[in-house]
Amino acid sequence: MVNTDYEKGRLEIVALFFGLKTIINSSMTTSNIIDRTPSKFDYASPIQFRFKMTKLPNVEFFVQTANIPGIALGSTSFETPLKDIAGVGDKVTYQTLDISFLVDENLNNYKEIHDWIIGLGFPKDYTQFQGQLGTGADRFPGSTSSTAATGTSIKQPLSEGGIYSDATLTVLNNKNIPKTEIRFQNVFPISLGSLSYDIKASDVDYLQVQASFNYMYYDIVQVSSS
Repeated sequence: MVNTDYEKGRLEIVALFFGLKTIINSSMTTSNIIDRTPSKFDYASPIQFRFKMTKLPNVEFFVQTANIPGIALGSTSFETPLKDIAGVGDKVTYQTLDISFLVDENLNNYKEIHDWIIGLGFPKDYTQFQGQLGTGADRFPGSTSSTAATGTSIKQPLSEGGIYSDATLTVLNNKNIPKTEIRFQNVFPISLGSLSYDIKASDVDYLQVQASFNYMYYDIVQVSSS
């Protein structure tokens, strides 16, 4: 004869077990390894890129190297009687944008960055900075004054176009098709390397120089996903 109380208790245990299993499975993330397989297996090539900066037309043609700067997020710490607990910070820091380029024989591209730095630092007098502000038409066309009414002219704040520029590093695929753009906002130079001439050199090693820039931030934009 079957013990009904025993069977009833056994069924309750089985039901409880499957009920818990259902709850556990519903709270877990299910994934299929096939769904997680990348659709693209091509690796990024370090030689397939283009660099463009509005204020440096003579430099961009001769660029040899450029980087996507690294970023870092600060952190905070909460003190406890035991172990201090790390917390998320609220300040992102960007590394510098660094490029290197071949120098043309007339130093035209070298002079572009050199004059930009001199204009920002104005080592001689303030007119150097004023002249630098006047070069802002390449980014923000227009005048520093505007006519608000007939016969009157109101001075407008000086444009920052002469101080900053925008830059774009375009990453190409293996068919030299643009795929990703790294768009830098409010770029300005902070250093320009020296040029070393050596009459004793046996082979011609054309002059190449490095320049570094700071900026506000950059965005990584996918221009094509195919």
